[in-house]
Amino acid sequence: MTTPLVAVQPGPAPPGLTRPDVTQPGLTTVADRAVGRIAGRAAMEVPDVLDCAVTARVTGGVTTLDARLDLRYPAPVASTAARVRAHLVARVAALTGLRVSVVNVSVGVLRADTAPVRRVL
Repeated sequence: MTTPLVAVQPGPAPPGLTRPDVTQPGLTTVADRAVGRIAGRAAMEVPDVLDCAVTARVTGGVTTLDARLDLRYPAPVASTAARVRAHLVARVAALTGLRVSVVNVSVGVLRADTAPVRRVL
């Protein structure tokens, strides 16, 4: 069953009804999955990242991220992971308004840019 929508007119509330207090700000909730997808897209913005999977846990206004990266070979793993970590903190905070407390980064695969050259003998 659906409830009909009633347009709210300015002025005093009709008898028996109360109006919501519009001076109070609302609450915006961002789901864990949405934050994970946002962080995954942000990780792909970093050079040498070929693929990534990010899991997020949101508690209040704070999130923690676990990122698994596939990097281009021969990329420097430690510095690329540090760049991804810093980029995720900045981008997730800017796009969601959440504070990022922890970013765990693991590297799953190093992939070469080109396919190996086959020789026929």
